[in-house]
Amino acid sequence: MITGIKGMNDILPEEIPAWHFIEARMREVFHAFGFSEIRVPIVEKTELFHRSIGEETDIVEKEMYTFADRNGHSLTLRPEGTASVMRACIEHSLHVKTPVSKLYYVGPMFRYERPQKGRYRQFHQIGAEFIGEASPMADAQLLHMLTCYFRALGIPDVSLQINSLGCRHCRPAYRAALVEFITGHLDALCDDCRRRSTGNPLRVLDCKVEGCRTVCQDAPSVLDYLCPECAAHFDEVRHLLTALNIPFEVNNRMVRGLDYYCRTTFEMVTNRLGAQSAVAAGGRYDGLIASLGGPELPGIGFAIGMERLSLMMGTENIPAPHPDLFLVALGPMARERAFLMLADFQRRGLYAEMDFSGKSMKAQMRQADHLKARLALIMGDDELAENRIQLRHMDSGEQESLPIEGLDALLEERLAQKKD
Repeated sequence: MITGIKGMNDILPEEIPAWHFIEARMREVFHAFGFSEIRVPIVEKTELFHRSIGEETDIVEKEMYTFADRNGHSLTLRPEGTASVMRACIEHSLHVKTPVSKLYYVGPMFRYERPQKGRYRQFHQIGAEFIGEASPMADAQLLHMLTCYFRALGIPDVSLQINSLGCRHCRPAYRAALVEFITGHLDALCDDCRRRSTGNPLRVLDCKVEGCRTVCQDAPSVLDYLCPECAAHFDEVRHLLTALNIPFEVNNRMVRGLDYYCRTTFEMVTNRLGAQSAVAAGGRYDGLIASLGGPELPGIGFAIGMERLSLMMGTENIPAPHPDLFLVALGPMARERAFLMLADFQRRGLYAEMDFSGKSMKAQMRQADHLKARLALIMGDDELAENRIQLRHMDSGEQESLPIEGLDALLEERLAQKKD
């Protein structure tokens, strides 16, 4: 038996209603904030991720699915969505068409890492990018949209954490102070953090190893090194969040694993997923577009893990689709008539089902009950000869005889009663 690839999971039919719910609420909320969908390829030139994510990040060093095509070009399955969206914006000159772009995307990403609950080698993300606006109001609006989305999903126990990483003017001083601190505690750090200590020291603050977390409690805070402009920006973001009645916590140890982030960074965290506490994360990336060959445009965005959302929501509160009608046919003439009626119902957008194999009435009714059909239409050759049909209300067992002529209007009335 050929099995699936470890960490790349099938999403089975019983799981799909939750995913549809997640995506439907996404579109409702994001469209209300003026965001439009963009779809980008899942394969990009490897250089795109080296230049955007950073050579010394875990993603580039250890996690990317990279291969050479038949012409020897290095290609990579996208490990995240922001870089691809920025590449598309530059390539298609979206900034020329409109100075501010609000874009969102949804789809699979790929990283080679140890599969665990909520973290897979093929995973799916919802992402949003607000490009061309440097104001703190853009940060606050994006975070407002994110909190509205979680509210629309009915997920209450998620909290917002924010921080500022400064900018290219103030971060060097903080980086130097952090390297000095880390150098004095190298013996207490894990192997990965010792390796990161000079190349990407901010990642030491994000380590999940308990010994490293303990050491970093005493590390210098990035907020003490912000330049006046970054400090003012962060103050205004906090002021606007408070004005919007959005609860938040300042977490000055929170960093992002990608090189392009600056100023406002944030996570939506939960205690429902064990060690994988972040269900959404993002931040500002004002220099990213220019570093990829585009204009000097600011931007801010986030990504949400769909598998983690699905785990948090479960499936018990997501209504699965059930047939409006199940057609029970007894006899060859009735089966053909039922098949034509079935096609007509489906053409008109009703969810209708029937059995094709000629099972007994009892077996067909069991199937209708298993599918949780609202109504069953029962017909045999004798009923059709009289131009009548039996309608059974599956919830109560009540049955009535209806004329076939004018049946559509009667069914519409009965289904409306079920939905009420």
